[in-house]
Amino acid sequence: MLAILILVALFLVVKFMNRGYRYFRLKMLQKRHKWFKGFSLKDYELVSANKQLEIFFFASNILRLFLILLVVYLALPLVFYIFPWTEHLATDLLGFIINPLKKILFAVIEFLPDMFTIIVIAVVFRYILKGIKYLTSEIENESLKIPGFYPDWAQPTYNIVRILVIAFAIIVIFPYLPGSDSPVFQGVSVFLGFMFTLSSAGSLSNIIAGTVLTYMRAFQLGDRVKIGDTLGDIVEKTLLVTRVRTRHNEIITIPNSTIMNSNTINYSSEARNSGLIMKTTVTIGYDVPWKKVHEMLLEAAKRTDLILDEPKSFVLQTSLDDFYVSYELNVFTREANAQAKVYSDLHQNIQDSFNESGVEIMSPHYRAARDGNMTTVPVDYLSPNYIVPTFNVELKNKSKEGE
Repeated sequence: MLAILILVALFLVVKFMNRGYRYFRLKMLQKRHKWFKGFSLKDYELVSANKQLEIFFFASNILRLFLILLVVYLALPLVFYIFPWTEHLATDLLGFIINPLKKILFAVIEFLPDMFTIIVIAVVFRYILKGIKYLTSEIENESLKIPGFYPDWAQPTYNIVRILVIAFAIIVIFPYLPGSDSPVFQGVSVFLGFMFTLSSAGSLSNIIAGTVLTYMRAFQLGDRVKIGDTLGDIVEKTLLVTRVRTRHNEIITIPNSTIMNSNTINYSSEARNSGLIMKTTVTIGYDVPWKKVHEMLLEAAKRTDLILDEPKSFVLQTSLDDFYVSYELNVFTREANAQAKVYSDLHQNIQDSFNESGVEIMSPHYRAARDGNMTTVPVDYLSPNYIVPTFNVELKNKSKEGE
């Protein structure tokens, strides 16, 4: 009779739990717009509101089934305990639950001192990192100045020190973790470290190269550089790669290890201080006085935007060839990223300056056919009275015999 009462009570409890779950589900559906709004990361929706509600109902249903099974499992020992021939089964069933719970409880109590030690260590290292972060921000803002330590080194140095401090904290905490001295735990740790080393061999070389490049200060964000055959502006620097935007708006990704193994030309570093020297060469025949060529080239430099008045532009005669002289015009600019425009404007002004002076920009090979050709100076720059030259032919009369 008592067993029947227990079974009836079990049936009523299970029925009440199912009915209570249906009531709970109905209430959640009515308030779903208030409690379930989804999860978003910036503009990306990770989990929608409907999906969140669906996951919640699935988890709550699993919990309902678990509680029903637990109630049934706890009711069975009561039934078995009533009959003498099944009394030992009741003790065994209760032991299956009570013994693991005892072990868990004793393990938690035994772990409490170590847990408090871990909490103290974590708090200490947390405040150490906060102190290092404060010093980093002071150096970045140049409120704290350390001789030989540049402000742009502050954040990379903080990242390195932060990793070292966290690694040291893990080493200190590791012995206090439960099971840390077991062979299985140690074997898994060694295996994970081995796999990480193998999988990240190439990445580690790039990370080391990226760190070295940071402290070399080979370039900064926005600098115009030439790395190998790539010419462009630095748009991103990471520990693994450096990205360069070319003047054709192409983004080229270069591994940091490749940069370490190649030459890097930085056009911007000195442009900010003394100015970048830009040069271009023209070849003019020996018939034009060199002083006049210098004047025309310097006049073209004065007309060009983004070229500095100080330091002054200058001209070098780099070679004396068979038919012409090579003149190299050197100008200063602080706009290293605008080299293409500066060169284009400078070449236009050189053409205008020479054309206004009636000087042809060419490397003439002197021969008779040149005499009969029109000048290469554009018509707009020529005098209205300009006449195309003719061939220069000199006729000589033969002397008469006997004279």
